[in-house]
Amino acid sequence: MTDYEAIRKQASDALRELLAAAHLEKGDIFIVGCSTSEVMGARIGKGSSPDAAKAIYDGLYPALHERGVYLAAQCCEHLNRAVIVEREALAPGTEICNVVPQLHAGGAFAMTVYQNAKHPAAVEEIAAAAGMDIGDTLIGMHLRRVAVPVRISIKRIGEANLVCARTRPKFIGGARAQYDDALIGGEVKRQNP
Repeated sequence: MTDYEAIRKQASDALRELLAAAHLEKGDIFIVGCSTSEVMGARIGKGSSPDAAKAIYDGLYPALHERGVYLAAQCCEHLNRAVIVEREALAPGTEICNVVPQLHAGGAFAMTVYQNAKHPAAVEEIAAAAGMDIGDTLIGMHLRRVAVPVRISIKRIGEANLVCARTRPKFIGGARAQYDDALIGGEVKRQNP
């Protein structure tokens, strides 16, 4: 018998650690790629679980919503890794796609996010501020530059590998430049002019 409460707690605990490192702001987008098949111990795409998807959603959504951060779900490769997100998170003029994720064309997690969104939209690409890759789903294409891995104590959700990332602005200017530590979330040695 699968312990969905344990899966929910793993997702929630992992998010708490990632949020502490990511320093997200209201209006940011948080991308999640999730193979519920991998969470359940099956090969990606071979054992999708709406129950696991709901447990993960329940572990992530409340804390993100409380901070005013939008949850986005990366669909599976059958939908070319399109993204499901609240329409209000999108910049004006963003081109949307007409697709409703299904269990085996989009995936259980994207389907859950779509079903729980007030005004869901599908887009081909997005630039998220941080994210979680649950089950080796390759979310990098939907993170804004520059992606920085975040090491947390939670290494798996269910049976799936977990990789987390945040982003930071690009460094420009070379050896004589000075940088704002608040924008990168860590210490940077400053050069004297």
